[in-house]
Formats: sequence, C-alpha cells, structure tokens
Amino acid sequence: MTTEPSGNLTGRPVKRHCPFCGRRLSNRFWEGALRRFCRHCNLPIYENPIPAVCAVVPDDRGRLLLVRRGVEPKIGAWCLPGGFMELGETPETAALRELREEAGLNGRIASLLGLYATPSRLYHTILLAGYLVMPEDGRPRPGDDATAVGWFDGDDLPTIAFDRHLAFIRDFQNRKGPEAQAPGR
Repeated sequence: MTTEPSGNLTGRPVKRHCPFCGRRLSNRFWEGALRRFCRHCNLPIYENPIPAVCAVVPDDRGRLLLVRRGVEPKIGAWCLPGGFMELGETPETAALRELREEAGLNGRIASLLGLYATPSRLYHTILLAGYLVMPEDGRPRPGDDATAVGWFDGDDLPTIAFDRHLAFIRDFQNRKGPEAQAPGR
C-alpha cells in the first residue's frame, strides 16, 4: 500500500487507478501539491471533502430537536438530524430530506448557520453545512438510522455525539434577531 501524497489523516488506501480511464495513477507535483495523477488523461485526481448537512430545528417553545443514532459512529448518542448529501441535491434539499428521514418532520430552511470542515477517520475531511430549519408539519418519530427523537431545552442538552453539531447549536443560541428565540411557525 502506498501513502497518500497530500497528507493522509486516515490511513485509508490510496487510489491506484484513474476513475476516468482505469489506467494506473502516479504521483506528480501539481498546483503546489503532490497529487495522484493520470498520465494518460493528463489530469490530476483531486481528493475533495465529503459534503454533509445538519439541521438545528427549534420548536415554538425554543426546544431543539435531536435524534438518537442507531448506527455507528457513536451509536446511541444524540445529535442533530443530518447526513451526507446525495448526488443531484443542494445542501438545503439534503438538510430537509435528512430531517424527514430521521425525524419524520417537514420543514423550511430559515438560514445557513455556517460551514465547518472537520477531520474524519473514514472520509479524511467532511464539509458540514448547518441550517436553521423551522418545522412545518409532521409528528416527530424516529426513522431511517435514528432510534429516538426528542425535544430538549437548550440549557439541558444530553451529550451531543459530534463536536460540530454542538457548535451549530451554540451558533444558533448565540444569534441575535427574531429567529434566535422561539420562532413561530
């Protein structure tokens, strides 16, 4: 097994073949970094962050919706509804899909809370977009890879599975303006 040219945080295998033509890749210094390169296609093979989303969903009393994870990593821990984007989705569409799949709720995007890049043992780097989502209809129920859903007071949260999810919760709590408090539906 070879090592990843641009700094491997994960110890995962390096791509050996071009995804376009199937020929063997080599290493080449390209655009300021050592990268995997296809000599046949004359193209660098970029390794990019994996896009993911999560939703901060307050109810009309200011409580926050959390889901209990039914899958690894961190099975049994609480987190925001969220997951990986699918091909053809926008980040906003992905956040609303994940909310429906994991918590049985429909919602509307109120605002982007922010973006964080976070290291991942499996994916090297995840680019996580956090959205403030107002619930519109549906009854909270666990679905997809969640085993439970619950509304929690912001000052009495369970341990949150992922640091960046907690960061988005804090970003929401520190906001100023009408949507920072218990927004109406």
